[in-house]
Amino acid sequence: MQAEALLDVRNLRKSYPISTGAFTKSERRTVAVDEISFALERGETLGIVGESGCGKTTLARMLLRLIEPDSGELRFRGQNWLGARGADLRALRRRMQMVFQDPVASLNPRMRVGAIIGEPLAVHEPDLSRSKRRDRVAEILEAVGLSAESLDRYPHEFSGGQRQRIGIARALILRPELVIADEPVSALDVSVGAQILELLARLQREFSLTLILISHSLPVVAQLATRVAVMQSGRIVEIGAAGHVLGAPRHPYTKSLIAAVPQIPA
Repeated sequence: MQAEALLDVRNLRKSYPISTGAFTKSERRTVAVDEISFALERGETLGIVGESGCGKTTLARMLLRLIEPDSGELRFRGQNWLGARGADLRALRRRMQMVFQDPVASLNPRMRVGAIIGEPLAVHEPDLSRSKRRDRVAEILEAVGLSAESLDRYPHEFSGGQRQRIGIARALILRPELVIADEPVSALDVSVGAQILELLARLQREFSLTLILISHSLPVVAQLATRVAVMQSGRIVEIGAAGHVLGAPRHPYTKSLIAAVPQIPA
């Protein structure tokens, strides 16, 4: 029985104008994402790996419609995600969330943790009472390994790893189906990053999440991904089961990435 496709990406493209100076206009453009297509099955973890500047983050932001593509198609559960407007847009948007790279910059330093995590509930479930919203926030904090005492504290009172847990809690508060984690451990120490990856793996099981993990690090991707897509210069040059791509790569670029890593965890 074939698994259900949660996200279908077809020929996605994004380019930007090349700046040539303050007073001159250029018709030239640089392509950040170039005709990318893939299908994401429900419950899987797709690792997207490649060097900095290859278009990974641009792709992630297009998948969530934080930026709009120049062309291509996006379907979420069979619905036209790029064509969604109004109530349809809001309903689809709550089903997919993002965990950002920098746990410091992604949290408003002037807001208490309870307000940060509860903000999506205020937007998408405005009829929820303040006490019920607080209960939901406390529950999700516990799920990511933080106590309810964290509710009334500010982000600067937490370590980098704890801040990333807060970011993950904010992403999960609406119980989304798809989570995109964009370099979620690159700003953290190795040991703390390993704990965050273990947390993501546990939460994926508990919340039945479909996960896209974006990283420049093959060992990070190897730890969680069931399938791997390798990006180079805006294109996916190789995609397949993690064991095949990492164990028997076909593309020269994939081979060069693997050769640069002393050892990839099994």
